[in-house]
Amino acid sequence: MASAIPTGGATRPPSALLALTELPRALAEWGSFSVAAGPLLATAPRGDGHPVLVLPGFMTTDASTAVLRRFLRQLGYDACEWGLGRNLGPRAVGREGEKLVAKIREIHERTGQKVSLVGWSLGGVLARMAARRAPDAVRQIITLGSPFAGTPKATTVWRLYELMSGDRVDDRYTRGMIEEGRSPPPVPSTAIYSKEDGVVAWQNCREPQCGTTDNIEVYGSHCGLGVNPAALYAVADRLAQPEDGWAPFKREGLRSWVYPRAGHA
Repeated sequence: MASAIPTGGATRPPSALLALTELPRALAEWGSFSVAAGPLLATAPRGDGHPVLVLPGFMTTDASTAVLRRFLRQLGYDACEWGLGRNLGPRAVGREGEKLVAKIREIHERTGQKVSLVGWSLGGVLARMAARRAPDAVRQIITLGSPFAGTPKATTVWRLYELMSGDRVDDRYTRGMIEEGRSPPPVPSTAIYSKEDGVVAWQNCREPQCGTTDNIEVYGSHCGLGVNPAALYAVADRLAQPEDGWAPFKREGLRSWVYPRAGHA
């Protein structure tokens, strides 16, 4: 039986130290990607060719997901840009996500296959919202450091979000999105997050416990998740699950050294 994420207790935003070191840590991850990624990602499972729509994070564009999409194409997936410009939340996808839903349905109709959604940060929040509106066209969801639960003020960028999106984090629209996000999506969903995240509270980035949800913790920054070798391997593992045979992530053997034990909200 599915259980919603608890609402009790106030979750604080990341510490000032994590926030201040976010950018240099992310740059270091990007700089070391080609060296560090090789041994782990060489063992990533190949894909079955189904379409994967990759959604960028807040204030970023498809350029930020280029490494991730290239990696997925190398595995054999039809990795697609979201094509909606800079991710400014409702300004980019529409108040009810109608532009994003239309994109998903277009890919679904073009390929004749359900679409997996991989969303980074705000992109993951929007992916979960869109999957609720088009569950027949979505195969699964994978989020990377996406704060889909809890208060939006448990981030270090909520004021910037208000300025750029035109929405107040305390208004009915945003509260509705967060309330909706507390329940499991209608399709299998995996949340990848880091406790060293300097942008969003990691506690708000975990899926509620359900037979079709899982949480995978990795080590690293928020802004480096798109090139984090452990995160990319986990994405590949999740995408390789059979459409009718989804199962939680396994941590036996050498994986236990890279991935902490599973945990639900």
